[in-house]
Amino acid sequence: MHEHKIVSVIEASPAEKAGICAGDLLIRLNGEPVEDVFDYHYQAEEVEVSVTVRRPDGREETLTIEKGEDDDLGMVFAESLMDDYKSCRNKCIFCFIDQNPPGMRDTIYFKDDDSRLSFLQGNYITLTNMKESEIDRIIRYKLAPINISVHTTNPELRVKMLHNRFAGNILEHIRKLYDAEIPMNGQIVLCKGWNDGDELRRTIRDLLQFAPVMESLSIVPVGLSKYRDELCRLDPFNKEESAEVIDIVEEFQKEAMERCDIHFVHASDEWYIAADREVPAEETYDGYLQIENGVGMTRLLYEEFRAAVNDVERTKESHGMRGLFAPKEDKKLKKLLKANSGRKVTAITGMLAVNVQYFIREQLGRIRPDIEYRVMPIVNDFFGHNITVTGLLTGQDIVAQLKGKDLGDALLIPKCCLKADENIFLDDMHLSELESALQVKTVIVESYGMDFLKAIIGVEE
Repeated sequence: MHEHKIVSVIEASPAEKAGICAGDLLIRLNGEPVEDVFDYHYQAEEVEVSVTVRRPDGREETLTIEKGEDDDLGMVFAESLMDDYKSCRNKCIFCFIDQNPPGMRDTIYFKDDDSRLSFLQGNYITLTNMKESEIDRIIRYKLAPINISVHTTNPELRVKMLHNRFAGNILEHIRKLYDAEIPMNGQIVLCKGWNDGDELRRTIRDLLQFAPVMESLSIVPVGLSKYRDELCRLDPFNKEESAEVIDIVEEFQKEAMERCDIHFVHASDEWYIAADREVPAEETYDGYLQIENGVGMTRLLYEEFRAAVNDVERTKESHGMRGLFAPKEDKKLKKLLKANSGRKVTAITGMLAVNVQYFIREQLGRIRPDIEYRVMPIVNDFFGHNITVTGLLTGQDIVAQLKGKDLGDALLIPKCCLKADENIFLDDMHLSELESALQVKTVIVESYGMDFLKAIIGVEE
């Protein structure tokens, strides 16, 4: 039987008014057991909810709570899922977690493969550790979108790549979700000599039949750290091979547009940079559905930063003409033209995004040529030089490569370098330690255009 300890009760909530207290154990809602947060929310949708709790003294008590249709009961639990995370049962040949160095915090080594995190946090799951009843539960609760790590639809090849004998039935699971009209997104981690070339064509073709219920499919290159001892040998893609991947993707994008009016399949930004090709136009990305996978991130930053600079430039050209902007917005934009004259800032970047930073510097010069914007590419010595994305930079590499340099008035640190809920790098260095070592003020930078521009100029809301 599932029991969930209530760690606190929100003040003036329906639960508090009914007499539920911190320390009580939630046992049932509407007479049904509560496995996790989805059972909780599903049962709590009613305007009248029967809540069974066990008091600290062991007494079991059932209360009836009346509430508004959209009101939460107001109980807070220790775990956001109200259950343990489900760990991955695969041993994928490309798993980046297996390529981490020893001595990092425990959470770095945890492999999740939990459908609930796919819905709540956007994580990608393989569906290999799911029973039919769990697929049925996704359909019953309409948990969507479900993000699926497909990699290949060739059953024998998928079993080999994931080292899981149950991995070959991926198309059966996807078809069941498709028939129930559960929106999905797919992902392929491409490994040279394994699931590329004709195997990639097969996988895209197999998955295209599920569009547009499967809304998008991303192709990302395998990440290869220097910690691959005793792991399957994998080699990086070269320029010509990266161009071939793009050609395959664009071939199927044309077919997808004809069939269902979406581009469907997308190559991540790394392919275009490696192939020395310009990233596609904004409309190609179908609303940036896979931005977290690095699909369209470069184009979005280009467009947003250029738009922010254009807004400020129009303010400059208007010379106070009324009607162009709302008064408050006009005042804010004018501030970006005048604030912090002569400011010097340094921006760090992974090697992959160097050209993006040069573009930002060029655009900034249109409105604020008085600001010195320095770009400092950081080589990833921690994971190895094959890792070039900014989000995998560590504090120790940044310190080692910037120590003793004139960093100006501020050092811009992309938010993706830090934990989502804490100012800590992957190597456990705290942001304050980095500031102390480099003797510079740091500014955490969002990747949104106007926020980025404000961070550079030093204007805060």
